[in-house]
Amino acid sequence: MATVDQLSSQEAIALEDKYGAHNYHPLPVVLSRGEGVYVWDAEGKRYYDFLSAYSAVNQGHCHPRIVNAMTEQAKTLTLTSRAFYNDTLGPYEKYVTEYFGFDKVLPMNTGAEAVETAIKLARKWAYEKKGVAEHEAQIIVCSNNFHGRTTTIISFSNDEDARKNFGPYTPGFIKIEYDDVHALEEALKSSKTIAGFLVEPIQGEAGVYTPNDDYMRKAQALCNEHNVLFIADEIQTGIARTGALLAVCGNCTCEGHCEKQESYATPDILILGKALSGGAYPVSAVLANDPIMEVIKPGQHGSTFGGNPIAGAVATEALEVVKDEHLAQNARTLGNLFREKMNEYIENSTIVNLVRGRGLLNAILINDTEDSSTAWDICMSLRDNGLLAKPTHGNIIRFAPPLVMNEEQLLDCVSIITKTLKAFEK
Repeated sequence: MATVDQLSSQEAIALEDKYGAHNYHPLPVVLSRGEGVYVWDAEGKRYYDFLSAYSAVNQGHCHPRIVNAMTEQAKTLTLTSRAFYNDTLGPYEKYVTEYFGFDKVLPMNTGAEAVETAIKLARKWAYEKKGVAEHEAQIIVCSNNFHGRTTTIISFSNDEDARKNFGPYTPGFIKIEYDDVHALEEALKSSKTIAGFLVEPIQGEAGVYTPNDDYMRKAQALCNEHNVLFIADEIQTGIARTGALLAVCGNCTCEGHCEKQESYATPDILILGKALSGGAYPVSAVLANDPIMEVIKPGQHGSTFGGNPIAGAVATEALEVVKDEHLAQNARTLGNLFREKMNEYIENSTIVNLVRGRGLLNAILINDTEDSSTAWDICMSLRDNGLLAKPTHGNIIRFAPPLVMNEEQLLDCVSIITKTLKAFEK
């Protein structure tokens, strides 16, 4: 593909515009190479990546250990389907379940597939274990959620761009306000047919909306009280991004699964994706214990590529990297530093109202309306100054660099961000 390698940024953008569906609105930069915390465009300009493919590249771009695991496995066996066993899946399943402390894993490919899997699993559990009448199971979700864009998922979305003209919508969902324990309690009391509560520990797409520290723990306790499955969507927040192995761990400082059940929430169903492969390959997973997972029988759910040999090899190495390089600890330390430095800037700023987040998943709120172009314009200027980020919800800019970033690089990025913001001060 030598011709593609020689494309200019303008030519690459023109090709996508002509031949690709217009279902994204990318920042106008064409990336051709990545390494660690950096990416380079088609003309060779280097940037800090402050989005990490929506937290898929926690381990940094093209981590050599992950790339090596992928290429070595690709030389021997890539796909068998689940019609046969392969010698990679079993060891991966043992590794990932022990890593996160569950009995079983159901491997899939993408985040949306994993969410759909969790929904099916919760409904089937409700019918076969809880005694809910068939077709009556309900799942509680939160306003401003983002769990993907399948037909089922958009049925309980607030995003009209994702919903409009894609109906009819799938029934069976109760929507409540996020970070509202009372609303959850009332919803749980309202019906005996509730199968699960599906929630993001931090709402990333909504603007890195971070709930109260005790929200997850109280939500789990209420679910336990009402015999309802607590389902954590950690696709974006998991794998060390928020300064702990999982965001439901809250401020727990462990580097992996621990026994401090009183200090954080433990999901009944855990949904993972994105950084589960370090951004090298589509890998997702749904984890649960035997009483839940055993309701799925042969022929009732699956995927041709789910659990393929490359996925198993890549995910195992990606998780090893997180542990060996202490990425949760690094995210916690650098995240605290980032918010400290941004708060120092915000004290005298007219353009930024606040910074929020946990670990290295953060966002700043721009002092303008959601329908303004200010946040987009700031991201364009950040690009010009060597840092890539993207707005969400109009006036919010999300910052999520690879977790392999060091303190010197982080402070350099803070300097770029504050310098850029100063040009927009009123």
